[in-house]
Amino acid sequence: MFIDRATITVAAGDGGNGTVSFRREKYVPRGGPDGGNGGSGGDVIAAADPNVNTLLDFRHNREWKAEPGEAGRGRSQTGADGADRVIPMPAGTLIFDQDSGDLIRDLAPGERIVLARGGGGGLGNEHFKSSTNQTPREATPGEEGEVRELRLELKLIADIGLVGKPNAGKSTLLKALTRATPKIAAYPFTTLSPQLGIAEIENERRLVFADIPGLIEGAAEGVGLGHDFLRHIERTRALVHLLDAEPSDGSSPGANYDAIRKELFEYSPLLAEKPELIALNKIDLLGGTEGDAAIAADMLRAELVLPDDVPIFVVSGATGFGLSALLRACERLVAKAPADPTI
Repeated sequence: MFIDRATITVAAGDGGNGTVSFRREKYVPRGGPDGGNGGSGGDVIAAADPNVNTLLDFRHNREWKAEPGEAGRGRSQTGADGADRVIPMPAGTLIFDQDSGDLIRDLAPGERIVLARGGGGGLGNEHFKSSTNQTPREATPGEEGEVRELRLELKLIADIGLVGKPNAGKSTLLKALTRATPKIAAYPFTTLSPQLGIAEIENERRLVFADIPGLIEGAAEGVGLGHDFLRHIERTRALVHLLDAEPSDGSSPGANYDAIRKELFEYSPLLAEKPELIALNKIDLLGGTEGDAAIAADMLRAELVLPDDVPIFVVSGATGFGLSALLRACERLVAKAPADPTI
């Protein structure tokens, strides 16, 4: 299950109390104060973890607490600091303060940040001794750790985002290109949440593909899965615009391309400007030969009025036709794309 929103409470550890203690040793008739300070409370830390892809862990575990510091002890012993609580999160998690709505951090790959700071330890009575106060009987309590309510939102970070209308064949293509095993069926919105897959390339490079739920008209205004769809494409470095060579609703590939481009532009002109490849899928339904592919590409090029130097990749996720060429083109496209996909 893909979970991309959650609300959690983080509580740092309280500091340990300082202690009041006096030396009690044989042959030391006037032992002085030796109460130690309390230990500091642990922090709550968010850490981007490459092995975590969703916010599923926060669906039922909403409270994350660090350990409190220990109280001070006699013989000038400081209490032990409380252990930090480290929370693994996916890179790309947006962390908001729930009360103010302020964005605390857009968690980058490999980043660690403190979400709540532990309280400082209290002072033992040894701290208060002086020439005029040789037997202090006072100590201070530890400080309280921070407690915050946070809202988490995840935007996927992937090299390539697969965009297209429902039933364009994105899930089948993802399965063919990568090791992913998305749910596949012949009805709209089979993919209700983003799916990730990793494609292995001959030169030992990897490409992360994201199959985003299908886009429909009005998505920029939130129709269907609209904003959920568009929010996740923002973090991909480049797009593969997948078109059905023979749409079941009687529309044309060119009309579907224009409709999706319109939704992307209305949501964000910057999003619409991402590097893009056009792939015409399901060529196996039209014969699946090189000649069939060339004819289909020429027809789509004419419909979209594209110049000859804009490539159109004709593929079949079901049979594997044309996938090697598409994968190599994706590698070249990502190599030229901006390193930071944030818009």
